[in-house]
Amino acid sequence: MEVQWGSSFKSKTLANVSSKAWLHFVAGGIGGMVGATVTSPLDVMKTRLQSTLYNPKSQSTQPFVRSTIPILGHFIDTGRLLTYVYRNEGWRAFFKGLGPNLVGVVPARAINFFTYGNGKRVLTNWNGEETPLVQCTAAIFAGITTSTLTNPIWLVKTRMQLQNSSLISYRPVKYKNSFDCVIKVVREEGISGLYKGLTASYLGVTESTIHWVAYEYLKSKLSERRKIISGESVQPFHLRMFDNLLAAGLSKFVAACISYPHEVIRTRMRQLPVDAKYAGIVQCFKTILREEGISAFYGGMTAHMMRVVPNAAIMFFCYESILYYGDVNNNKS
Repeated sequence: MEVQWGSSFKSKTLANVSSKAWLHFVAGGIGGMVGATVTSPLDVMKTRLQSTLYNPKSQSTQPFVRSTIPILGHFIDTGRLLTYVYRNEGWRAFFKGLGPNLVGVVPARAINFFTYGNGKRVLTNWNGEETPLVQCTAAIFAGITTSTLTNPIWLVKTRMQLQNSSLISYRPVKYKNSFDCVIKVVREEGISGLYKGLTASYLGVTESTIHWVAYEYLKSKLSERRKIISGESVQPFHLRMFDNLLAAGLSKFVAACISYPHEVIRTRMRQLPVDAKYAGIVQCFKTILREEGISAFYGGMTAHMMRVVPNAAIMFFCYESILYYGDVNNNKS
């Protein structure tokens, strides 16, 4: 009887570990889908502002506007472009590329959260405790894995968003849909064309790593602070989720501020290869710096921050909530 009980207990434990492992995958995918849908309009704005293809014709020549731009910078660009797109293309334009974006976001977030969550668990068991180094290693591995597997999807999304006859009247519409984009990229640029910007995407691993480590740190500190204030070891669900929202938003803001220029370089390298202007990361960096100045590396940053901070908060809220209820159900069973 003891052997059978032990075997049954072991099987149940392994089943719980397996279900918890895949719970990270499901929770990450759902969180990514919800966040991407809600913040899609600002994702479109960010991509256009980062691109060389956006050159607003409505840019004012009035002295007041010219003198204000250095101060308000990208706030004016973002507001102007939002208004321009709505008037000339309608509200549907704010969701252009959402289809391929979701096709990319859902597996990307699922893979990232799955790899990070389970990688952290394995490394913690091996190390004996969860440390910032364990979190950092898991985040780097998750970032590299995600970037490699999903780069073709992001390239298609970028091409589809930048293709707009209203803003680029001198260029005809090249791609009918996402599938047509994939076919033409492979035909004209080869399979490697789908991986343009991949090296720049690897630079983005820095941001995701900073985000994960900062998130874990802030979540831990906020939880400790709340326990000290309340004097209770177990906090109500809604307070825990509020702390997670705050930690996710703040950590994403810090990470994005530090590593934002790579976003611009990555977008430029994924553009339509009209004149093959950018041949590599270093050459792209030097060209932008020489022709447009340092401020070009922060083009679209306002829209980016307005999108990624709430997006991170929404995504991590969904992720943590699903994990929480998954744990509750596992404990009941």
